[in-house]
Amino acid sequence: MFNWLFVYSFNRLNKKNDLTLKQKNMKLPVIKHLTQFIEENDQDYIIETIEVLEAMTEIPSLKDEELDVIGELISNMYGALEVQKLVAQGTDKKEALNTFMKRVLGSIDK
Repeated sequence: MFNWLFVYSFNRLNKKNDLTLKQKNMKLPVIKHLTQFIEENDQDYIIETIEVLEAMTEIPSLKDEELDVIGELISNMYGALEVQKLVAQGTDKKEALNTFMKRVLGSIDK
């Protein structure tokens, strides 16, 4: 359903920045915290938050730095959803986090 590799595919972000390497800004502690939030609540909160943040990227007056922060937040949220999906498939939480981060690092190296 979600593909974190395309987090930065929104038109406004792509026009303003070369964000190919920005994915490395994903933060494991943030993803762990969001994954815990999903476990305690529901992933719908994260999905809806992503939708709001994506809509905010269309605000013409946002500065590049603000777009970067929004992009990092969205990227970490997609990461948490991916980790949660692995956990739901039966992967241990720690292993799911490690697997996800290996995928992130592997995509940056390409």
